[in-house]
Amino acid sequence: MVIDSQPRQALVRRVTGLARSTPGRLSLIVVVLVVASLASGWLTTWSVNRQERALEDLATRSEPLAHAAQEVYRALQDADATAASAFLSGGLEPSQLRERYEADIAQAQAALTVATASSPELTATLAAQLPVYTGLIETARTNNRQGFPVGAAYLREASGLMRTQLLPAAQELYRAETDRVARAQDEANFPVVPVLAALAFVIALVGIQRYLTRKTNRLLNVGLLVATGAAVLSLLWVTTVSVLVMNDVADSRMASEKVDALAQARIATLTARGEETLTLVARGAGQTYEKNFVEVSERLEGLLERAKSLDDTEAVVEVSERLEGLLERAKSLDDTEAVDQAMRQFRQWQQVHQRIREADDAGQYNDAVALIDNPYFDSLDQSLVRAIGEARQDFSDEVAVARASLAGTVVGVLVLAVIGAAGSAMGLWQRLKEYR
Repeated sequence: MVIDSQPRQALVRRVTGLARSTPGRLSLIVVVLVVASLASGWLTTWSVNRQERALEDLATRSEPLAHAAQEVYRALQDADATAASAFLSGGLEPSQLRERYEADIAQAQAALTVATASSPELTATLAAQLPVYTGLIETARTNNRQGFPVGAAYLREASGLMRTQLLPAAQELYRAETDRVARAQDEANFPVVPVLAALAFVIALVGIQRYLTRKTNRLLNVGLLVATGAAVLSLLWVTTVSVLVMNDVADSRMASEKVDALAQARIATLTARGEETLTLVARGAGQTYEKNFVEVSERLEGLLERAKSLDDTEAVVEVSERLEGLLERAKSLDDTEAVDQAMRQFRQWQQVHQRIREADDAGQYNDAVALIDNPYFDSLDQSLVRAIGEARQDFSDEVAVARASLAGTVVGVLVLAVIGAAGSAMGLWQRLKEYR
């Protein structure tokens, strides 16, 4: 045991002695600086790559999927309102309403196909129940065309399926996809840890140069100056780019918030339209729709806070008030012409709605039905579509600018990290040669 321990003790003495010597310390500093430069470069490039992937996901996946999910909800809601409107005509429904209903169902199916690729578990209910809904509508349409009162019963059953299963499932899908957008935006935020690591490396280089100045009485070390310059340039590059990206991402958040507000406003518009129409279809027996309306509104993230005590007419008014609030919110986010038009058309529609209620309450049912077909609802919907399109374009533009800001950053940081490692090694190697 004594014989074995002696070589180990001698080895320890040699290592510790080397570490206490100036050449040993310089050698250790070389290793530390090279590793630190490469590690800092790797950490920074990993962070930049993460930002690039997040921005790419926003541009090509998250936002398009969120829009597809919103389109599923919108198309289903409009299809239900349009199917109800067709029943007010009696007998054979107008061709334009039939075409609009079929277009809504086709759009819902197309958007559902897109969303299914990302969230098959969230679209299962929609995929299973949509054919059931369309089958009920066809049965209701057939009976209504023949003048059978049972057609209205099938319409109520289809509307109940839409409100209790299809729309809640579409709302869940929409929320999941908008949450995905928010997560991607979070991942593109400022890279605090890599910037701090790069700053620590710069400080370490400055400190080592001061140490060498005291040891060697030489003011400058070209290799370490090159390494410091490369490290400072990398730090400034990443910090500047990250700040620009952070600002663009913040602007994209504002744009996505506006899209969400406008989407909710459009959905609320369709909800109000459906309630307005179904109240007339029910011809005084609309309490069931009020109950279903409450169930749907609770799933729309507080679209209505209190509706259980309201009748159908008051429910429509409450939806309208909520819609006006959503439009005001969208306008405050970005005061555009489309949102201004939507606000004006909303108020015009509500004036007509008041006349509808007055006619219906006075027993003038045919006059109330005639007022349903007014241009303000469609104009409002078109303005909201345009406003959503403008907000989505703003979102895409901000993300595109952020992606452009990151162009070349990964390669540049890697090159500067290698230069920093090489400069550190060369600068200290010159000092080490003096001890030979």
